[in-house]
Amino acid sequence: MANIESQRKRNKRTERERLENRRMTSRVRTFFRRLEVASAEGDAATIATEHRELVSAIDRAVGRGAMHKNTGARRKARAARLTTPSV
Repeated sequence: MANIESQRKRNKRTERERLENRRMTSRVRTFFRRLEVASAEGDAATIATEHRELVSAIDRAVGRGAMHKNTGARRKARAARLTTPSV
């Protein structure tokens, strides 16, 4: 446990930021799973909606620093592959 008051405050802030980052990355994973389910069902309208929400969540997480920009780009590329029909 920290003895210095400023370090106590910093520890609280770090924990709060960690939880916020976890919420954002968890949200991205949830939207990705929803996109996979929609892709398996084959409903084009649902796929488009889920893909739009996923890309928005990824961009928000990258913008806030919860996710690295290359990770965000990779996940968006994988999502784009799910939206196109497989041959």
